[in-house]
Amino acid sequence: MFDAIGWDEIKNFEDMPQAIIAKIEHTCASHEIPLHTHPKGQLILALHGYVTCEVSAKMWMVPTHSAIWIPANKVHSNRASDNAQLCHLFIDNTMFKMPLNTCTLAITPLVKELMCELAGRDQHYDLSSNTARLAQVLLDQLIEMPIQNLDVALSKHVVIQAMSQQLISQPSDRKTLPQWAEQFALTERTLARLIKKETGMTFGKWRTQIHIITSLQALSDKHSVQHVSELLGYESVSAFITMFKKVMKKSPMKYMSELKAY
Repeated sequence: MFDAIGWDEIKNFEDMPQAIIAKIEHTCASHEIPLHTHPKGQLILALHGYVTCEVSAKMWMVPTHSAIWIPANKVHSNRASDNAQLCHLFIDNTMFKMPLNTCTLAITPLVKELMCELAGRDQHYDLSSNTARLAQVLLDQLIEMPIQNLDVALSKHVVIQAMSQQLISQPSDRKTLPQWAEQFALTERTLARLIKKETGMTFGKWRTQIHIITSLQALSDKHSVQHVSELLGYESVSAFITMFKKVMKKSPMKYMSELKAY
């Protein structure tokens, strides 16, 4: 049985000499930890539910069996879903083989089990102990994990904020760019320029990125491709699969099966 992680305990981890610290967090209800930093890098794996992080003007939506890596001293906030179960790793800043920038990692069953095994042990382990060797094996595996692009650019502009909130909360919304422009009393050209300026993407690519993240969340929760297609408002399953393959280079089922077998 794992103990729930607390904020005071997180702060204590930052002063521990061990290179890698692992703990499991259970959330009874959705909650948010406001903007903060750690002197150690933080990896958050969603064992159940999902977690959303805001880092460097981007939102990272991490579905089950994926993890977000936040390098040391990066200002960020975390929001966990209802009844989420998260595994946190705090990794010493001297472990330079970890990515230098915030990213999401596809986590294999082996790495997941290593993380949970480490979390179940005494974190005050001796640096020459079996637990220290387990931690080193875990790190060796982590640096091999494939990087996923599961981020969406954030904006403080009121129009882009409203659009992103609606696209995330109502992924089946299929309004066209002219319809969005009409909603905000803007010309289509003005809105297109605003989206490009604030997100770095065209409207179509921006919405597609949100759809990819939403679909991976649903697929990780074992929803069918048919259900995900309907969730995103596609007229047919084939249209959804075509979109997914264009971005991820593989069909939804092949992508998920290869992830599990990695």
